[in-house]
Amino acid sequence: MLDTTAQTVHVNGQPADLTSYEYKVLEYLMLHAGELVSKADLTEHIYQQDFDRDSNVLEVFIGRLRRKLDPENSLKPIETVRGRGYRFAIPRNEPEQQQQAAPPPQQNVGGQ
Repeated sequence: MLDTTAQTVHVNGQPADLTSYEYKVLEYLMLHAGELVSKADLTEHIYQQDFDRDSNVLEVFIGRLRRKLDPENSLKPIETVRGRGYRFAIPRNEPEQQQQAAPPPQQNVGGQ
C-alpha cells in the first residue's frame, strides 16, 4: 500500500524500508500504473538537476524495489520494456467514491 501523504509503503501489511529515491521512483510508477514510463521521465521526476541519463542508477533503484516489494519474485510488480522504460504492472485500486480534487492517498501493493 502506497500512502502518498505519509510517503510510506507497506507490503503485505509490513512497512517497506525505502530510500527517498526508491520511494520517488515507486510513487511515480504507481501513480502511472499500467502506463509505460520512460527512463527519461523517471530521471526527470527524481532529480532536480540535469543528470547523466546513461547512468545505471535508475536500474539499481528498480532492482532494489523489485527485491523489496517482491522478495519471492511472484508478483513481478515492475516490468521492464526493453529500450523504452518501465511499467508498474499491478492495477491501481481506486476507491469507488473519491472526493473531488483529492488524489488517492493510498494504493495497494502485494495484495493488500
